[in-house]
Amino acid sequence: MNTYYARTVEGHPTSEWQKLSEHLDRVANRTSAFADAFGSGGWGYCAGLWHDLGKYSNEFQAKLDGKQIQFEHSGVGAAFASGRHKERGLPLAFAIAAHHAGLADYFTSEPGFPKPLKERLRDNVALMQDLSHLFPAKIASQQIPEFPEFLSVLQAVERNEREAYQRRMELWIRFLFSALVDADRLDSEEFCQPEKASKRGLFPSIKTLVDRIDSYIDFLQATLPASVKNSPVNQTRHNVANACREAASQAQGSFSLTVPTGGGKTLSAMLFALNHAKLHNLRRIIVVIPYTSIIEQNAEVYRKALGTEAVVEHQSNLDPKGRRAKYGEEITSRAELASENWDAPVIVTTTVQFLESLFSNRPSRCRKLHNIAGSVIVLDEVQTLPPAFLHSILDALNQLVRSYRCSIVLSTATPPSLRWRAGFDLGLRDCREIAPSPQQLASQLKRVEYIWPDDDAREIDPAELAAELAKHRQVLAIVHSRKDARFTAQHLEALVKDGAVYHLSALMCSAHRSKTLDEIKKALKRGAPCHVVSTQLVEAGVDIDFPLVYRMLGGLDSIVQAAGRCNREGRIDRGTMIVFRAHSAPPRGTPRRALGITESLLREHGGTLDLNDPAIFEDYFRMLYFGEDLDAKDIQTLRQEFRFASVSREFQLIEDGFTHPVVVPFGDAPARLDELRRLGPTRETTRGLQPFIVNIYPDAFQKLSNAGALQEILEGTWVVTGIFSDLYDKKYGLVVGDELLPNVEGLIV
Repeated sequence: MNTYYARTVEGHPTSEWQKLSEHLDRVANRTSAFADAFGSGGWGYCAGLWHDLGKYSNEFQAKLDGKQIQFEHSGVGAAFASGRHKERGLPLAFAIAAHHAGLADYFTSEPGFPKPLKERLRDNVALMQDLSHLFPAKIASQQIPEFPEFLSVLQAVERNEREAYQRRMELWIRFLFSALVDADRLDSEEFCQPEKASKRGLFPSIKTLVDRIDSYIDFLQATLPASVKNSPVNQTRHNVANACREAASQAQGSFSLTVPTGGGKTLSAMLFALNHAKLHNLRRIIVVIPYTSIIEQNAEVYRKALGTEAVVEHQSNLDPKGRRAKYGEEITSRAELASENWDAPVIVTTTVQFLESLFSNRPSRCRKLHNIAGSVIVLDEVQTLPPAFLHSILDALNQLVRSYRCSIVLSTATPPSLRWRAGFDLGLRDCREIAPSPQQLASQLKRVEYIWPDDDAREIDPAELAAELAKHRQVLAIVHSRKDARFTAQHLEALVKDGAVYHLSALMCSAHRSKTLDEIKKALKRGAPCHVVSTQLVEAGVDIDFPLVYRMLGGLDSIVQAAGRCNREGRIDRGTMIVFRAHSAPPRGTPRRALGITESLLREHGGTLDLNDPAIFEDYFRMLYFGEDLDAKDIQTLRQEFRFASVSREFQLIEDGFTHPVVVPFGDAPARLDELRRLGPTRETTRGLQPFIVNIYPDAFQKLSNAGALQEILEGTWVVTGIFSDLYDKKYGLVVGDELLPNVEGLIV
């Protein structure tokens, strides 16, 4: 055979198929361009040039011709790369072998894992040698470059140095893999779906976005009433914004933007990031937010400032149909394409999406990684990161700063928990503060008085809490658990006769929570009675403003976040934050440890804590982290051993199997389900169910399942069946009434 092909065009003659030599050239050049972002262009070229060498086989060509043949082609290129150089060939072999199946462990194999790389190489050496005479001269003559400087400078001699080197190599392999996967998929798309490919990359430049955000902030200031414009709060916000503009000219590295709630962090962080990116010729801003409950809110702020077409929101609860109705087909389609590889100037995503992608082995999830290089990463409320993974998270973040031209901003209302400090050497090194005098800012923006519980204060149960809340016109209470939220709200409904009682918890689907939050905001804006009982989901950044907030005693960071919902806009001189002891404990693990540390600090400081004092938080985070295993899943050891599949399995911020997704009958969920049944599972029909999903614990799931209340509609996803639709309450979400299912009493926890 004189001509070898990479892919076919169905129904077209072979003359219109894609030639393999052209595909290899195109992918090599594109992978090289992507890898240039982290100083590895030559490596990217080799990966792209060699990734599909197995397609030179007669078996693969027969498969293209319609023969029913099972043939895995990636191993040949991996074996070729490995044979070119004993040390430098292995990283390429990892990436090439994985570009369809995913990154494998080197030695081990478990059910559901890709075949170990060592075994793949052994199985493909003979075939590679048989095919080598077919490879074009440019392939046979291509040499592997020297390692990039950030890998070659470390000569690993001591054990700790060797382990650090191996982790650095492990992350670099992930980035090479990402560049190859994205280049290969884009080339396939250009050949097979040119119309789709033409919609990519149509975004405004960073320079344009700097001009837009400057104009937007000027517009906001110009349209403020004089009384607000001259207020201390607005003057402080103005000063923070100016500090962000000035700090943007500093050298790349790690930064902290420590500004109390109400100080304008959302826009100011973006102002810094865009100006910093413009100065240092960086490619994008990635905003990482801990909770889906606030990501839409913050993304909307950025859309208003930068233009709808400039912002790509990447999170699990996105509703494609709703997005198309709101933003139109063109913008929505473009954003969906960009969410595949983050090729956009502004990405707003979740902590789970960002971090689990960094440690994943799956091609679809890792595809975006190479586009993290050369970015400003804004990490919002980093104190919410689970301590059990901090060692690996901070190691990766420090590597992004040192070797991948990233700058990182820790945006927080409290002194940053992840900044390096004596005795906590895992933190971000050389972290520079952007805002002038955070302690002074806290004093200037002080809008809340804290009332702490006395040492002998008794514990308050839901009925007693409801009686307290009923005395007030507008009040928010934040409790530890879904059960506490429901019981308190039910007691409150019996005491408040105007019906202005709202409930928020994760037993409500996201569409339900969004609707309830809109009603709460409207009631507050009207000055109407408004009593809200919520779990912690409202604490981090949800834009609601109450004159009075009750919060169960817990971790100091959570208490400060709760206070951010109190007198948020400074409409009164001082709001009141009442911290009380509850009859129930917070969840086991870190939340319960955090409560114990707060209790200890209260005793040490005489029953009152000055939360404007950074030293309080230094003590709090030191005590919190020193009592935790910061690498509970041994991620660092797995990384050092190049066990990519094992890392991906173990690095789960939300553990698989801990909850079960259930589609509930809220809003137009029934119509979405009908569409799924009619059209089958597609990206559109499955993603369209996300706003109507509630995740429930295994015991609750088992009881509902045993009662016949659930039907599996997709693998791993269930729906509440029609006759049990009353289990979903219009106020409380997924509730089981004893009169309906007496055998599931006490179901909701």
